[in-house]
Amino acid sequence: MNWIVKLLQNHVLINALAAWIIAQIMKAAIYFAVNRKLSLSRLFGDGGMPSGHAATVTALAATCAIEYGLSSAPFAISAILALIVMHDAAGVRLETGKQSQVINQMIDFIHSFESGPAFESKLKELVGHTPLQVIAGSFLGLAVALILG
Repeated sequence: MNWIVKLLQNHVLINALAAWIIAQIMKAAIYFAVNRKLSLSRLFGDGGMPSGHAATVTALAATCAIEYGLSSAPFAISAILALIVMHDAAGVRLETGKQSQVINQMIDFIHSFESGPAFESKLKELVGHTPLQVIAGSFLGLAVALILG
């Protein structure tokens, strides 16, 4: 049971996880406010406002900066990881979502002309983030790191 205590004392880990949890709760709340319906997939899913990816890695890097200093290896590693994750979330993953949307529309169009078995599942369209969602997630992650210390 000593390992549980050690995990709970790891501020870097706790802050990163807290930022992710807060971002996901905010994402579900924003979805509910805009669409007036509850979606549990927003609580655990990708995409949306704010970026849970950005919140998590920013909290990770900022906490490393606070705990170990800006010239430390943990900060350098986490900062580079944060840049890669945020670039990927707003770049490749966003484009993947756009491509999925077009493919799903093409499938629907084809099935409107022919009868036959439809595909049982559609491609997931909400997988990436807009730059604004990434920036909002980054500010959230920074706030979590500064507040939790």
